[in-house]
Amino acid sequence: MGAKRIPLSFSIAVLAAVVAIAAAGCSADGKAGSTWTAGTSTAPGPSGAGAVPPSGASGSPSASAGASSPSAGAATSGATAAAWKTYTDAAKTVSFDLPSDWIAQSLAPDAGTLPGALKIVVKDSKGTYMATLETGLPAASPAACDDAAKRPYVVVSSVPVDLPHADSDSTIPPHVVFRVIQGYKFFGSYGITNMVAGTDGKACELRNLVAAPAGKGNYSFGDMSAIHAFATDEVVAPAKSFDTLDQAAKYVDDSSEFANVQRMLLSLKVNL
Repeated sequence: MGAKRIPLSFSIAVLAAVVAIAAAGCSADGKAGSTWTAGTSTAPGPSGAGAVPPSGASGSPSASAGASSPSAGAATSGATAAAWKTYTDAAKTVSFDLPSDWIAQSLAPDAGTLPGALKIVVKDSKGTYMATLETGLPAASPAACDDAAKRPYVVVSSVPVDLPHADSDSTIPPHVVFRVIQGYKFFGSYGITNMVAGTDGKACELRNLVAAPAGKGNYSFGDMSAIHAFATDEVVAPAKSFDTLDQAAKYVDDSSEFANVQRMLLSLKVNL
């Protein structure tokens, strides 16, 4: 579908420079190299969570979902499962594709969700947790965040996805993303979001949340609802942790796990 492969030529020196730029206050967004499907342009331009904005565009909502990785493209080149199936809830509110040997389990929605809310947990063939889809979530208020607590973050992969969403100064078009935030390691999380993370390449947390039109209830599909720079005494899982940005980039570009997850997230259909 128009995907474009960008060679995996990440160098630690170049990627470290990206973090340095983020720390200095840049607000560019980036897309990681890939070839699976769902093409996006690799040229600079404001495309939401994965765009590299034109010079002087920092501060606009469409150019502020994250600091960019130096590699750009559409989707991962990792091998996906050979056979797939489609999950649809009984009310036909949501549907998504997943590998045929993965499990999608419907659970009771969390307290405080709207009537008709759904909670669906996805595990792989070995029972390993992969993602949770939740609908009917209450309105998301901005998280309190002191400037001193903000940490640099990088958008390693970002692919647009057509989903219902709110359109406001604090939102962007929905994207399937993999982003890392810098703490004592680089902590990564995948999901779908239309939330602006920050205008300066730094954030306290990165939300995997889609703000829906008024009265419809927000929804989330990813490994975590939000990720932050973990302290050494916190449990990191199910977030990913990497010693370098190069490792994070290779996970996105080469791993079958991420290829399967990304394909699953991109297939989501929501009928609000």
